[in-house]
Amino acid sequence: MPPQPKKAPTKGAKQVVVENEATINFYRNMAGAVALLYSAIMFGFYNDQITSGLVFLNVMVMIVYVGCYQMMRYMSQALYTDEGVLVDAGLDLNMEGGIGEHIKDIVILTSITHALAIISNYFWLLLLFIPVRGFWLVWKNFLGPWFFQEAPQDAEMDEKKRKKMERRMRRHQ
Repeated sequence: MPPQPKKAPTKGAKQVVVENEATINFYRNMAGAVALLYSAIMFGFYNDQITSGLVFLNVMVMIVYVGCYQMMRYMSQALYTDEGVLVDAGLDLNMEGGIGEHIKDIVILTSITHALAIISNYFWLLLLFIPVRGFWLVWKNFLGPWFFQEAPQDAEMDEKKRKKMERRMRRHQ
């Protein structure tokens, strides 16, 4: 007899709170380290090559970092009672397929782009993957199924059409 499939383990609320805090800290530190590295190298060694476009892109990346950080912070906010008892752990940022996963992907792509932009300014084009991925997710989950869904079958109409065809066939015989 094959072994019985085991139920997927679930996390406790306290474990979710601890893991969310660790996740937020990790991605905050990653984004901060890359931003410091980029700023130190670009403003330290390539100060004469900085243009307003590079400053704009750097500011935009910082806005993405702060926005993602605030979004993760808001989504994972735990709710406690007055006595300090945990009521709600917030959204699990490490849940597979959740919105937290997409936000973490944005931070990772932005950090990689920010680090590679030290080598060449053409790496800034990698940021275009963010809206492309967003459109793909919207298409796959909302627009595609909506556009390509089958028309609903009306059973009453089909019955009427069948009877009408039967009457026509009797008349022509």
